[in-house]
Amino acid sequence: MYFISGLTVFMTAVLIYAGTGRNPLIAAYRFVYELLHSWRFLFVFIAMSCVLLVNKYELKLESLMSSERKDFTSVFFGIEGHFGRDFQQLFHHVWVSQISAFFYVILLQSVLVASIGIYASQRNKVFLIASCYTVLLNYLIAIPFFLFFPISEVWSYAPAGVSFYMLEAFPKFEEIYRPLSGLDNCFPSLHTAISVSMAILAVRSGNRRWAAIACTIAVVIIFSIFYMGIHWLTDMIGGLLLSAISTTIAVHWASRTVRHTEAKPLMFQQR
Repeated sequence: MYFISGLTVFMTAVLIYAGTGRNPLIAAYRFVYELLHSWRFLFVFIAMSCVLLVNKYELKLESLMSSERKDFTSVFFGIEGHFGRDFQQLFHHVWVSQISAFFYVILLQSVLVASIGIYASQRNKVFLIASCYTVLLNYLIAIPFFLFFPISEVWSYAPAGVSFYMLEAFPKFEEIYRPLSGLDNCFPSLHTAISVSMAILAVRSGNRRWAAIACTIAVVIIFSIFYMGIHWLTDMIGGLLLSAISTTIAVHWASRTVRHTEAKPLMFQQR
């Protein structure tokens, strides 16, 4: 886990540099500056952090509800059949497993943190706040589905005939990563929702360099969720819808937040 954390920090720094052409330490400084000088951003960031914390304990809540939860995985299999198995057979190779695992485990976290760092570095307050709102909304909407509409990962559903290729590249995945992600927390796909949300925000921000990087990462992550045998096609579609909804609302809220923040000093000056 220390190696994963260290690699995530390193890749975040690389992405910030690639997206801005600036020293990543500038992004760190601007992020801390915004936290200390904008109580609204601080509030949104704390709210986002709290939702991530709730998601961490969602699995414990699931265990308390286990007798009341009905599994709906057979419904998705009835719709999709052997799509996952056929997709895997087209691309299977050890190096494909390694690249997919890297994007699935490391770059999802990195692109999220890098997005916040890039917008802080560029003093783009609307998209800095929108990034936090987007994550907040993605998890707030997804968690009830995880609790009340459980869908098991494709590889764990025997009739699907899918292999779990994550173990080829990350043998200790079940031991290290599984405590953070439930086996039946598939719909909607948060890997799809978060990665595509960051890509949408990057495109809308006007930073073409970062947009190209974020979109590429999103495409590879979507590939990886099928290749690894983790998500159903329906999960991905749900993730796409979630990203569209969350980013639209987030940018609107963030724009209003920034306008309201900037209007107050102007009012004081006029007085």
